Amino acid sequence: MTLGRPLHLAEALRRRGYLISAWPWRALAYAVTTVPVAGVLAVGLLVVGAPLLAMVNAAPQDRPVELPIVLFLTVAGLVVLALAPIVSIPVTMLERRRLGIVDPRPLPEHSFRGLAARYTSATAWREVAYAFFLGGVVPIAYWLLTLLALLDLTLIASPWLAGDADQVVVVWSTVDTARQAIPYAVVGVLFVPMLWYLAGLLVAVQAALARWLLGAPPDDRAALREVTRSRARLVDAYEAERRRIERDVHDGAQPRLTSLTLQLGLARLDVPEDSPAARPLAVAHEQAKDLMVTLRQIVQGIRPQNLTELGLAGAVRELAGEATIPVGVRADLTQPVPELVETTAYFVVSESLGNVARHAHATRAEVRLTQTDRHLVVEVEDDGRGGADPARGTGLTGLADRVAAVNGRLLLASPAGGPTLVRVELPCRR
Repeated sequence: MTLGRPLHLAEALRRRGYLISAWPWRALAYAVTTVPVAGVLAVGLLVVGAPLLAMVNAAPQDRPVELPIVLFLTVAGLVVLALAPIVSIPVTMLERRRLGIVDPRPLPEHSFRGLAARYTSATAWREVAYAFFLGGVVPIAYWLLTLLALLDLTLIASPWLAGDADQVVVVWSTVDTARQAIPYAVVGVLFVPMLWYLAGLLVAVQAALARWLLGAPPDDRAALREVTRSRARLVDAYEAERRRIERDVHDGAQPRLTSLTLQLGLARLDVPEDSPAARPLAVAHEQAKDLMVTLRQIVQGIRPQNLTELGLAGAVRELAGEATIPVGVRADLTQPVPELVETTAYFVVSESLGNVARHAHATRAEVRLTQTDRHLVVEVEDDGRGGADPARGTGLTGLADRVAAVNGRLLLASPAGGPTLVRVELPCRR
C-alpha cells in the first residue's frame, strides 16, 4: 500500500516529515493572512470591550457606574448584534477561501434568500460565532505565540547581546558574558522545532473550528447528509438483484460464451501449431475461459481479480485509468483492509465514477482513500454541475444499500453548481 500526501494540516502534523515538508510554511502563510482579518475584527470588539472592562474594574472599588457608560454599552451591544450577521458575510467569504491554504477539502457553500435569512438561519449565526472567535480569541492566542517566538529569539541571540551590555536578562536569570549565554542559546535553537509544531497546532485548531462553524449543519440541504435505507429492504433487494443477474447470466450470456469457447477450442484443433494464427487463437481461447471464470465470480459475489492481484489502491488506480475523464487517486492505507470491506470500497469507487461519467458533466474527479483505527474512508469528488439527489434515482440509493450491507454509511454533498462529494465510511476493525 502506498502512502499519499496529507489531505490537510491536522493530518500532516501526525507525519514524521512534517518539519521538512511545505506544511509548516503553509501554516505560517495562513497565520500571517489571519492577522489583518483578526486585527480589524478585534478593533471593532474593543470599542465595546474597553468600556465594559472599565465597568468591571470599577465594580470592586465600590465606585458607581456612570449612566452614560451603561447606555453606551447597551446601544453598542445592540448595534453589534444587529450588524454581526451582515459583517460576517465578507469575513465568511474570505475565510472559506483562506481555509484552502491548510485544508483543501471542499467546504459546502451556503445560500441565503433575502436579508431576513441572515437573522433567522442557524447557519448565519454559526458564521457570526466564528467572526467573534476570530476577533476575540485568535488575537490572544497569536499574541501568546508571538511572545514565545520573541522569547526564543532572545535566547538564541543572547551570546551577541551579552557582548554589548553589562548584564542581559534571559528568562529567569541574568548573564554577563557570551560564554554564560551559550547554554541559553542552545536551548533556544532546540526549541525552534517545538515552536514550529506549536504554531502548526494552533493553526490546525483554528482551521478545524472554521470548518466546523462555516460548514453546513446536518439539516442543511447542501451539507453532507447521510443516505439511509431500511435494512430489511436492502437485504431483500440485494437478494432479488443477485438472483436476477444470475438468471440473466445463466440463460443469456453464459451459453453464448460457452459456445464461443468451444468454437475456439475446435478451431485450435484444426489449425497447425506452426501456423501464424495458432498463437493468437490460443490466446483468445484462454481469455474466453478466463472470462467465464470471472463472470461466475461476479455472480457469486467474489471479489474482482484485479483487486486480488493489485490491492485496493492499485485496483482503484486501474479504474481511474479507464475513466472517461482525468481521475486522480490519493491513497493512505496504512494497514490491511478486510476483504469484504475492500470489495465494497472497490465497487463504491466503480459505481461512483460511473455516476460521474453519466450525470455530472465533470471535467475531472478525484478519489481519496484514507484509513483510521476503525474506518476506511472513501471519498469521490468531481467538479461537475452538482445537484445529485438520491430521490431522483441517480444510483445513489443502490450505492447506499451496498454500503449499509456492511454496516457502513454514505454521506453526500452536492450543492447546485457543484462540486459533488460522495463520502463512504466503512468499518474495518480487525
